[in-house]
Amino acid sequence: MRVYAIGDIHGYLDKLQKAHALIEADMAMQGDTSAPTVHLGDLTDRGPDSKGVIQLLIDGIKAGKPWLTVKGNHDRMFAGHINDPTYHDPCLTTELEWLHPRLGGEETLASYGVQGSHPIAKIRAEIPKAHLQFLESMPLMHRFGDLAFVHAGINPKFPLNQQSEDDLLWIRKAFHDHLDPFEALIVHGHTPVDQATHYGNRINLDTGAGYGKALTCAVFEGTDCWILTDQGRVPLLAS
Repeated sequence: MRVYAIGDIHGYLDKLQKAHALIEADMAMQGDTSAPTVHLGDLTDRGPDSKGVIQLLIDGIKAGKPWLTVKGNHDRMFAGHINDPTYHDPCLTTELEWLHPRLGGEETLASYGVQGSHPIAKIRAEIPKAHLQFLESMPLMHRFGDLAFVHAGINPKFPLNQQSEDDLLWIRKAFHDHLDPFEALIVHGHTPVDQATHYGNRINLDTGAGYGKALTCAVFEGTDCWILTDQGRVPLLAS
């Protein structure tokens, strides 16, 4: 089975549109437009058009595009803050909150036309309920045979069907340090790397789009992986 995947988008609509174009070109080469595309979470924050990213995905799915998403930690923080301005993600350090400059919440609000300090009622009036419902309803994982697509990673102590939301959205060290095979090849984002990297038991596709770098998309046939470029497929091999 062929599956496409796109790393953390972080509000960069133009980069997402280019990734979709690369996928469509590869689909045309294969003569098959039915393969799913998994977006690996963190649709929002830092970039200039989180609103546009969410609307594009909503519209595409409604139109029948084979697009899937998994929830990212930034998606949870955004929805959490709008539902309750006192919300503090349990995995954040106490000195950070969604509107801290490091996290990019202000850029997300700006994409909805909200800049500066406003009452929560004003903010809620500018954000379509359908956008929040979309973020809140995103699955935490997609499994296709020997591939599992998640945002941050998995806790090696537990099987795939017993993972917590906090781990799937936030885990780093325990997941990254685990060198043995997992139940499936884990495809994830969350932790930016200079280039997409295959570690043998996991593949990281977050190449720092949220920090002005590239947004990476890949195609999988079984557990074989290729990065999609303007020049076509480039094999991604285990390092």
